[in-house]
Amino acid sequence: MASTLLIRDLAAPAATILVRDGRIASLGGAEVHADEVIDAGGLIALPGFIELQVNGIDEHDFTSDPASIGRAGAALARHGVTSFLPTIVTSPRGTVEAALDALASGTATDGAVPIGLHVEGPFLSPQRHGAHDSRLLRLPDLAELRAWTAGGARMVTLAPELPGGLEAVGVVAGAGAVAAIGHTDADAPTARQAVEAGARYATHLFNAMRPMRHRDPGAAGALLADDRVTVGLIADGRHVDPEMLAVAARAAANRVSIVSDGVSSRLGHHAVDRSDGDARMPDGTLAGGSFGLDHGLRAMARLIGAEAAVEAVTSTPARLLVLSDGRGEIRVDGRADLAIVTADLEVVLTIVAGRIAHPLEIGAA
Repeated sequence: MASTLLIRDLAAPAATILVRDGRIASLGGAEVHADEVIDAGGLIALPGFIELQVNGIDEHDFTSDPASIGRAGAALARHGVTSFLPTIVTSPRGTVEAALDALASGTATDGAVPIGLHVEGPFLSPQRHGAHDSRLLRLPDLAELRAWTAGGARMVTLAPELPGGLEAVGVVAGAGAVAAIGHTDADAPTARQAVEAGARYATHLFNAMRPMRHRDPGAAGALLADDRVTVGLIADGRHVDPEMLAVAARAAANRVSIVSDGVSSRLGHHAVDRSDGDARMPDGTLAGGSFGLDHGLRAMARLIGAEAAVEAVTSTPARLLVLSDGRGEIRVDGRADLAIVTADLEVVLTIVAGRIAHPLEIGAA
């Protein structure tokens, strides 16, 4: 890796970005000697994207093959992702522990970097389990949650209405991880109790939740209305109608997180059918996203504008995860995680900690 990298001829946020030893050394200054120079040709520099929910990509499924977490980084970098939470879905006992061991082993990645697990299940509603294996659902185990969060689980999605659910929220939040509400049949009062207990995230709002109605807002309505909660949205146009995406994003301005919920050809130990362009279980249930995070970014930009959409994959998830090293922003002395994009938000170059993870094919000097 070059110890110094100069990106020049940018349209924004500065004409040049100098990277030294994995950090941003200067913005917009005079060109200096660098080990490697990239002519960006009027492209735009954005903070690297932070993906909070991705189950797998290409042939890498993180639940059935936790060792693939380290190998998936290059594929995610194609979509501008520089940091991600590999998501482990409802699975047999021991699976989360195996994934935590894989993270702890420090397996090298050529691209996006895993920064902790998102454990989605098995403490989910039997009525709202979606593509999760209902046979493996169970009630919250507080000792298990303590071990997971101590071992590197950074987000846990659960249904707070389950017996012990509110206590589970408190355990997760008390450990400094993000307690997320999802796959839930909770009513609005229960969701509000969960927020009081420490819940701060809505996992794929609307999907696998009690429907939001005018006299029964359910968990979706309560979480959308609470300024303490960041709401995750799958912005692929399949999981949520674009008009509902726009309504949610405007109601929760500055606290929306776009996720891909991406899957490979498997979700856990089950094959996924991609024959119609979506990712579905054999019974037709949507099993996750088929598009990268950059696809959702462009879709949301058309609905709410580019600035708000970019925040939803950069500064908002960084703030939720309390990342203070410069991820989610572009600043001097911050970590050099960058996505270089066209005016249409097409990713053409991704840089992770100063290392080119997805190369620019034109204009290199």
